[in-house]
Amino acid sequence: MSRAQLALNVDDLDEAIAFYSKLFNAPPAKVRAGYANFAVADPPLKLVLIENRGHGGTLNHLGVEVESSEAVHAEIARLTDEGMFTEEEIGTTCCFATQDKVWVTAPGGERWEVYAVLADSETFS
Repeated sequence: MSRAQLALNVDDLDEAIAFYSKLFNAPPAKVRAGYANFAVADPPLKLVLIENRGHGGTLNHLGVEVESSEAVHAEIARLTDEGMFTEEEIGTTCCFATQDKVWVTAPGGERWEVYAVLADSETFS
């Protein structure tokens, strides 16, 4: 199972959680101080909300969540073969989860990550 990820900066986390809970008819999967995420089944989407006052309504980053560390490593190999510069983070803690991930940057500067969640974490990073 893979799904697209959209990470948004929000000014007011509680207000954003209320809005997106109604929009997607689902509660958040995880809520921590300054952070929430939704695992939306239909359409398949990982929506991440990061409280970043003064930057609400802007894009934080984009991503593709994959099911395993092996899938991340396969993407590292594929993207490298395509000649793309990659930044690898293996066993990193991000967004209250331990993850394996690889980052690439689009021509317009948008940051994309391909990642797998390995375990839950009590810390953001």
